Amino acid sequence: MVTRRSALAAWGAPWLRGLAQSRKERLNVLWIIGDDLGPQLGCYGNRLVHTPNADALAEQGVRFTHCFTPAPVCSASRSAWNTGVYQTTTGTHNHRSHRRDGYRLPTTVRLVSHRMREAGYFTANVLEIADGVRGSGKTDFNFQLEEKPFEGTHWNQRAPGQPFFAQINFTAPHKGPMWQLARKQARLVDPQKVDLPPYYPDHPAVRDEVANYLEAVNLWDQQLGAVVRALRRDGLFDRTVIFVFGDNGRCLLRGKQWLYDPGTHVPLLVRWPGVTKAGAVRQDLVSALDIAATTLEIAGIPRPELFHGQSLFSSPHPRQFVFTARDRCDMTVDRIRAVRNHRYKLIRNFMPDRPYTQYNEYISKNYPTQVVMKELYAKGKLDPVQAQWMAQRKPEWELYDLQQDPHEVRNFIGQPEHAATFKRLRRVLEQWIEETNDQGRIPESQETIEREEPRARKRPGPNLG
Repeated sequence: MVTRRSALAAWGAPWLRGLAQSRKERLNVLWIIGDDLGPQLGCYGNRLVHTPNADALAEQGVRFTHCFTPAPVCSASRSAWNTGVYQTTTGTHNHRSHRRDGYRLPTTVRLVSHRMREAGYFTANVLEIADGVRGSGKTDFNFQLEEKPFEGTHWNQRAPGQPFFAQINFTAPHKGPMWQLARKQARLVDPQKVDLPPYYPDHPAVRDEVANYLEAVNLWDQQLGAVVRALRRDGLFDRTVIFVFGDNGRCLLRGKQWLYDPGTHVPLLVRWPGVTKAGAVRQDLVSALDIAATTLEIAGIPRPELFHGQSLFSSPHPRQFVFTARDRCDMTVDRIRAVRNHRYKLIRNFMPDRPYTQYNEYISKNYPTQVVMKELYAKGKLDPVQAQWMAQRKPEWELYDLQQDPHEVRNFIGQPEHAATFKRLRRVLEQWIEETNDQGRIPESQETIEREEPRARKRPGPNLG
């Protein structure tokens, strides 16, 4: 009789043999990160993008279909997966916080790069890659460090024979200059062909914003190709474990800054010579924290005592749930928590009196879709699904059946047939909040907010957008 345990052991055996061999050979490790990169890639089924470089890595390695970042905004998310510990545990959950107060991580929490350096790896946040292709060097941590996070800016600065751990942070497809540069490409996306989710109105400005995002994804893929060529040029491609992922979800309305899937769902491609099977697809739930855990595993570093990531390849207990958290973003104060399994997601809005459209300077200046929705709402031209975004209050709880409702627009809270699911997920979420010591339970003072985010001193009230 084949038990679940024996079946899992049999499945894991070749992976573990490859792992042992990789440790012996001291493979390099490279993280390639897209800023605000969602799974809008060809290998994930998007028919409008042109991402041959990401698609090729997916064909050579494994593609994870259900990877989620712990936060829907860069600084909180990066503070988590660069340490392997939830940002809510380390007190780094508020966006762009602790920039002026000298805040340090708990003593048992350390950067992955520091642990890798101690294990003998040269660490780098790569800048120059090729002519016209440069990494941003972004870290964006919500804590202060006594020592530099990385030793250098390129793998070629390491000692002869020394393995490296490096990150390459690309600004694309983040809004800003990369969107303008993306519009100069020969291959552009036809706005009339984009698929709009039901919560967006069909409007030219909305279609254009979505199309421009996809064009910025195409630009990111070109930069990814330059990295692969540089690795091949230096004879490192088959000696390097490559992780490709986004720091959080796509920078479109109801995506970044929110706990709906578009805000936290990111691509994850892993090419691990000798371990990953070419063209493999994994549908299990994983967290970006697991990238940190797997990186330490490659280096043979024991799992730290306080650590929330788990190996992508050798963990005997696949995740049943992933947890995500949103807190203050710039001047916009909110606290939201979510738990998700394969079928359902439960969201807890701790501040339901604050609407989805409370003022956020970044969104008000950079999201044309929200401007359009406000105008159409004032004219009574949004349908009921679209109008939900303009409500003056959020529900305290949101429960979605992701199989029936992948866009998360039909809240099942209060329906008797979903009462048991709500009760179970609520218990799981509340247990996670307690067990991980969620620091979001302690609100920032207004003085702290204004010190960290000076624009908060002159922000409009919470009901204005």
